[in-house]
Amino acid sequence: MNEFLLGLHLVFNIETIMVVLAAAVFGIFVGAVPGLSATMAVALLVPITFYMDSIPAIAAIVTTSAMAIFAGDIPSTYLNIPGTPSSAAYVGDSYLLAKKGRSRETLGINLVCSVFGGLFGTFILIFVAPSLAEVALQFSSFEYFWLALLGLSCSIFIAIGSRVKAFLSLMIGLLLSTVGLDMMSGTPRFIFGVPDLMGGINFIPVMIGMFALKELMLFYGSSGEGTQLPPLSKDSVVANTPRHIKAYWPNMIRGSSIGTLIGALPGAGADIAAWISYAVGKSRSKEKHLYGTGHIEGIVDASSANNSGISGAWVPALVFGIPGDSITAIVIGVLYMKGMNPGPTIFMDGTGLIYALFIVFFVANLIMLPIGFIAIKFAKVFILTPRKILMPIILCFCIVGAFSINSSVTDVWIMLLVGFVASILSRCNFPMAPAILGLVLGATLENNFMSSMLKADGDIFSFFSRPISAFLGVLVILLWLFPLLAMAYKKIKK
Repeated sequence: MNEFLLGLHLVFNIETIMVVLAAAVFGIFVGAVPGLSATMAVALLVPITFYMDSIPAIAAIVTTSAMAIFAGDIPSTYLNIPGTPSSAAYVGDSYLLAKKGRSRETLGINLVCSVFGGLFGTFILIFVAPSLAEVALQFSSFEYFWLALLGLSCSIFIAIGSRVKAFLSLMIGLLLSTVGLDMMSGTPRFIFGVPDLMGGINFIPVMIGMFALKELMLFYGSSGEGTQLPPLSKDSVVANTPRHIKAYWPNMIRGSSIGTLIGALPGAGADIAAWISYAVGKSRSKEKHLYGTGHIEGIVDASSANNSGISGAWVPALVFGIPGDSITAIVIGVLYMKGMNPGPTIFMDGTGLIYALFIVFFVANLIMLPIGFIAIKFAKVFILTPRKILMPIILCFCIVGAFSINSSVTDVWIMLLVGFVASILSRCNFPMAPAILGLVLGATLENNFMSSMLKADGDIFSFFSRPISAFLGVLVILLWLFPLLAMAYKKIKK
């Protein structure tokens, strides 16, 4: 009870509440500008959080990501352009409804479903994460090796598009994680005579380059500003929402459940959760022929999964230190900077930080209702912001953010190089999530492998000597063999 009261005290103070409000406005703005993703918003925010206390810093990231995911529905509805990747699943339905004069009604149900999904995922996080933490206390380097390998493998198998491209993207991330001193021998690796690389490549300039700078380069490499804004309708934001909730509340629960489950898988995230929830909803619907023609039901399915996926991604991030998506990959770095080392012991520090984190999730999702309502009313301001003015400002933030962490010009060059490579890979439809996971989990994978081999005197079979380690090892191997087994099953069936 004392820890809970400490958590309340950490959240409900002037500094944290003001940070939440500012982050909410920032997240709404970035999410509503076509082409700017929630991950990009968080990446731009990280250098600022460096100067905050731990709880305001995490509150800023949680609020920004939740708001940006919802705000991505605004350009989807008015311009037929997904504001964030997670809005792409139902962009057609949203735009067709807007053409019928129901844009505000559509955004109203989007808002309610986003809040419901976020709160649903938070409840799951609160009840599941501490229980998993008790199991994680029994983990050694053997288990953490398999867990890291499982996370990297999942990022390939659940990536949208080519698995070969996802694998190559993962290899790029793993390659970046090897730069610096070898933790076991102290030997410099891939530093090319640059002393600043002795400590490895900092994840913040990589994140800024991979998301923010990449979008800048893609924007300046494209032609035109996109579709013009149609006349805004005068329909009510909330008048029909109770009727839709009454009709589609099972879809809200199912979408939120799918979103939380998919979000908890390493490398998945809100965009994959939205697509899967939309597909499942269509297969189970009595009006499946209306999906894609401007139907509210599909929007309820997918938008409920969006924000619940964000909460679900925090489960592996907090319990095991393994990111569920690109946003929590950034968060893990922030947690380490703030002395909140992710892992099972974070639930037992006795300072109320974990309760403060849970309370922040509730506050961030509840505050979405009033601010989201205002955003819908003034949607035209977001949509008509000239990106030719916005992009140079974002570039300045990128450069300052990359430099400010270590006051190093090397980090700025890393950001520029990563952004250039990421823009080329993005044009070739390479997914970025595996690369992020490779960078974040590469050191964990290598260090736990080397530690385990030293403990076992080089016996590779020792990775299967412990019950949990053996179970995770068999699970990873089965995941690798799944495509071959599926192919063999099809041939046998024929």
